[in-house]
Amino acid sequence: MNPVHADYFAGGAGEERTLRANLAAFDRLRIVPRVLRATGDRDLRTTLFGAELATPILVAPTAFHLLAHPGGEAATAQGAGAAGTVLVVSMAATQPVERIAEAGGPLWFQLYPQPDLAFTAALIGRAERAGCRALVVTVDSPVFGRRERDRRHGFTDLPAGLACENMRDDTGRVRSIEMDATLGWDRIGWLRGVTGLPIVLKGVLHPADARLAVEHGVDALIVSNHGGRQLDGAVATIDALPAVVAAVGGRVPVLVDGGIRRGTDVLIALARGADAVLLGRPVLDALAAGGADGVRDELRRLTADLDHAMALAGAKRPAELSPDLVVAG
Repeated sequence: MNPVHADYFAGGAGEERTLRANLAAFDRLRIVPRVLRATGDRDLRTTLFGAELATPILVAPTAFHLLAHPGGEAATAQGAGAAGTVLVVSMAATQPVERIAEAGGPLWFQLYPQPDLAFTAALIGRAERAGCRALVVTVDSPVFGRRERDRRHGFTDLPAGLACENMRDDTGRVRSIEMDATLGWDRIGWLRGVTGLPIVLKGVLHPADARLAVEHGVDALIVSNHGGRQLDGAVATIDALPAVVAAVGGRVPVLVDGGIRRGTDVLIALARGADAVLLGRPVLDALAAGGADGVRDELRRLTADLDHAMALAGAKRPAELSPDLVVAG
């Protein structure tokens, strides 16, 4: 990869404290395994919104895959589909959602709600027609995070020939993605009025917001700090997860991303109450190294690592992973 583009993917906001905290938080947690649990024939299948997945590991929405590999987001979708899981297509994808859908595999669509409601509704309609099965609404970005690495490199625009293709309107013009600091809970009701897709709120860290989300009819939550790319100093997601899970009380699924690198990390997240996890940077690295096959192999590797960890921890299926299996080390 071009080193500037590699830094774009790897970097975080500010001093990158939250980026580091997402990883360090897992290092502070320890697994307390159970024994004699007859864990043969483990089953990692996970059901979300009525669809069965081969693994509780999904691919998080990330932008600009054509910077990592010529196959772009379509290659990522192909690899995720081969691994039996979902790709959440970024609104800032460098290929249109229709092209990504042609590659196969289940898709969800990530949205930054735009001030232009007509354009937002039209974009949601495109995602629906392409076959996306859920709408992931990112709510942690009223303004754009300060990415110091990008500022040092002067990386402000995509190279010539690339664009955020989902932002292309019906005139052929590519619009800029606008962060909207006026966004409030009323927009969730508006979204419910324009789509029948399940609405997943991404970027929830505070339990009070989790309760409000359920009250406003959201169908699932993603505990996320944007991979440390928005508010530097925000809490690590694995630390925020238990309080959000408690606030939701099982009323909707709770997913989590941030800092997940090994099967033991996935196990800890599931034991702390997550229904599934999402993987970001490792998938981009795998895409850069091996295209669709690289993505498939990375997801299969992590799933096999989780399977192995579950056998050693004494769990046959994800639902058997309980909070008492994890303690602070």
